[in-house]
Amino acid sequence: MSNLTVRVVARLIALPEKVEELKTILSSLIEPTRAEEGCIEYELFQNQADPTDFTFVEEWATGALLDAHLASTHIQAAIAQLEGLLAAAPDIRRYDKVL
Repeated sequence: MSNLTVRVVARLIALPEKVEELKTILSSLIEPTRAEEGCIEYELFQNQADPTDFTFVEEWATGALLDAHLASTHIQAAIAQLEGLLAAAPDIRRYDKVL
């Protein structure tokens, strides 16, 4: 099963007054991430019913390439900018496809 890709769902909740600021930071991650080795899918969604709720849906070729993404310069720079923007800690989950 080592040939299966890794799926990620990463949810971030903005403070109500920081929605646009967080959206700008998260949107800036899309282009450089999609260019990374191993990135198969990287999409950002904003909840229609709750605009403070952002979710990335990702697919990576391997866990190691996902780990490299998380250590990348652009991700680390974005993480440094999140202080004071989030209502809670990010909820990042890795999944294996069952069927």
